[in-house]
Amino acid sequence: MEKYNPSVIEKKWQAIWNKLNLNKAVDFDSKPKYYCLEMFPYPSGKIHMGHVRNYTIGDVLARFKRFMGYNVLHPIGFDAFGLPAENAAINAKIHPAKWTYSNMDYMLSQLEKLGFSYDKDRIIATCDPEYYKWEQKIFIEMFKRGMAYRKESEVNFCPHCQTVLANEQVEDGKCWRCDSEVVKKTIYGWYFKITNYADELLESIKLLEKGWPNKVLSQQINWIGKSEGAFIKFKFEQKDEYLEVFTTRPDTVFGVTFVSISPKHPKVKEIVKDKGTLDYVEKMIVDLDIKKDYDKEKDGIYSGVNLINPASNEVIPLFIANFVLMEYGTGVVMGVPAHDQRDFEFATKFSIPKKIVIYRDDLSKDINLWDKSFTEEGYLVNSENFNGLQNEIAKEKIVECLASKNLARKSFQYKLRDWNVSRQRYWGAPIPVIYCPNCGIVPELIEKLPVKLPEDVEITGFGGSPLSKVESFVNTTCPICGAKAKRETDTFDTFVESSWYFLRYCSPHYDKEIFDRQKVKYWMDVDQYIGGIEHAVMHLLYARYFTKVLSDLGYFESREPFKRLLTQGMVVKDGSKMSKSKGNVVDPDEIVNTYGADTARLFILFAAPVDKDLEWSDEGIEGSYRFLNRLYRLFATNARRVKNAPKKDKIDERIKELLYEINSCVQKVTNDVENYHFNTAIAKLMEYVNFLYSFNPKDEELGYFKEALEKLAILSSPFVPHLACEMWEMLGCDSEVFEQNWPKVQKEYADKDTVKIAITINGKLRDTIEISKKTGEDEVKKLALQSEKVKKHIADKEIRKYIYVTNKILNIIV
Repeated sequence: MEKYNPSVIEKKWQAIWNKLNLNKAVDFDSKPKYYCLEMFPYPSGKIHMGHVRNYTIGDVLARFKRFMGYNVLHPIGFDAFGLPAENAAINAKIHPAKWTYSNMDYMLSQLEKLGFSYDKDRIIATCDPEYYKWEQKIFIEMFKRGMAYRKESEVNFCPHCQTVLANEQVEDGKCWRCDSEVVKKTIYGWYFKITNYADELLESIKLLEKGWPNKVLSQQINWIGKSEGAFIKFKFEQKDEYLEVFTTRPDTVFGVTFVSISPKHPKVKEIVKDKGTLDYVEKMIVDLDIKKDYDKEKDGIYSGVNLINPASNEVIPLFIANFVLMEYGTGVVMGVPAHDQRDFEFATKFSIPKKIVIYRDDLSKDINLWDKSFTEEGYLVNSENFNGLQNEIAKEKIVECLASKNLARKSFQYKLRDWNVSRQRYWGAPIPVIYCPNCGIVPELIEKLPVKLPEDVEITGFGGSPLSKVESFVNTTCPICGAKAKRETDTFDTFVESSWYFLRYCSPHYDKEIFDRQKVKYWMDVDQYIGGIEHAVMHLLYARYFTKVLSDLGYFESREPFKRLLTQGMVVKDGSKMSKSKGNVVDPDEIVNTYGADTARLFILFAAPVDKDLEWSDEGIEGSYRFLNRLYRLFATNARRVKNAPKKDKIDERIKELLYEINSCVQKVTNDVENYHFNTAIAKLMEYVNFLYSFNPKDEELGYFKEALEKLAILSSPFVPHLACEMWEMLGCDSEVFEQNWPKVQKEYADKDTVKIAITINGKLRDTIEISKKTGEDEVKKLALQSEKVKKHIADKEIRKYIYVTNKILNIIV
């Protein structure tokens, strides 16, 4: 008997699949559509085990849905622009385009070796001018409608990468790519008005609650950060001017004993007269720019001026404080030390009075006995006409009262800021803008798109965008007046490309418009999207925003791109996420070359639930390989015997037992795949294989045993497609396994009257017994103790207790 040889089997079937073009999606097919998509990779050169897990999950779903009669769109492409290509060009003295396209070719060959069922006619690369041409058109339309604009502002800047970073790309004060300390820099840049969509981005989260993980939705809600509150005016003591604060706690306004202003607030230099104070403020600004940890140390300095509390008319000091962010509210906050912990610590440090205005009967009335602020609900005290009111009710009343004096107004604030899409690097899509001395800022003519990225560029990594030194690119003429003009040399943030690529897959070669609108109408929305949770507030938020923008621009009706989202867990080894820096990377090529693609797929699906982290295990790979050898032998041993075997008319008890096992497996695997419980579906297949080995069919049972093997081949095929095709061929079946219908449960054999109970002793399996589902616990114990295997293991031992899980397991503790 031949041994299982994955290398031969997998090459054979990949060649057949390519020839048959089995994975081609058919536009406007009469079948129901299913759009299955994994987040596309950056062409770094090699896929890693995180990629393998992501793509295997998607491939199982795509194959399963094809079996279920769906017209499946399952595409792949490359998020091909970005800084790593530019850095590689600097280090290896190779052009980023050559590096990128070479990597794409290699990664596609890797994906093919793993047997992923992608539609190869729909491959896209975002660095292709025929892709980013349409992105430039979108930008121009947004610019003309005021959705895109240019401004000078303070930005996050990575000195190592020499580029701007969005807030989402700064992690603990460091660059998300190179881990360098991020600094603040004031430069001009291009922005998308994502804040105009803040409310809709929040509201439409309700549409995603059934299909998206709660943790992703929570992260987006927190990132948008909508706060309901009020703007309140505090008058300067010595002049008829005001500072306005935003607060979510107007109920505590009578407890304000100081106000804090950001050191970056433009009013600071106007307010402060003392040079020593100004020098200290400058030091605070420098410290803020290098991202010190202010959760540990609150710092500030008295400004030299006082304000009037509009509620109590008390004179209070104005401090310049390092914890006040210019980006939130007005850059001025009211200090309520009795009811805000940060203010409590600051007031304690600077000996500022504390005043109780929210009280509960179990609290001390002496603020000096408090060791922290009180931030829970209560009723108002020391608040004049509002005393006794529950504090939530008092919020509304106090704002109404102050508003009647023109000292307050109700409002909402957001943490979300407009999206800075400018990057000062080469390898990106050029922003299609021209600067004319006569006409100002004007967009390129749409009929002249794409504005191509020039290839003749010297890339050093220093001194801003390399495009600024390419005269043939920079020097142009104004599309309006024809005067000599200059092109924009910033390129788009790569998150722009990934915010709409899923739409381009619907018609990747369409050359008349951004996409074929009818095809997008047919395929969208994406039915299942799969990727890492690390993209919760970057890619996923931007993609949702871009979908709404394109809908408002009239391209299609949908307002949300992804119906369902699955965020797979990380692949970890030795307790840490796999990474080159930690030296714990497992090369997928080595696994495929040694054990085969099906082994890699099986292990990655079986080792953990899809949404949990997967701990890499060499023993687990070996175990998966052994199971596939066993599966292969089952077919190799029985294929000739069952090939032409008829089914006999009479169904005896053994055949019934076989039919019950077949249908139990079909039901369990089907339900588990539909609910993404791939690990338990595979466990059921393993259990089923064990049963088929033990069944040992007689000649007159071979017709039914062939049915058992046929259904096993089909049920296995989403997980191990190469071996499944080989097993189907062994059986001598007509057509291909992927042309079959997914097995349906035969109702008459779906629910057995009996079940097998595992008998364990101190947690170790010692025997199984078959009982009626109606058998009581006491009878199960009796039957277990009659087992010779059990008797052997409890001889001369004292039974301390039984643990019984109805119709599943009896554990005997001895």
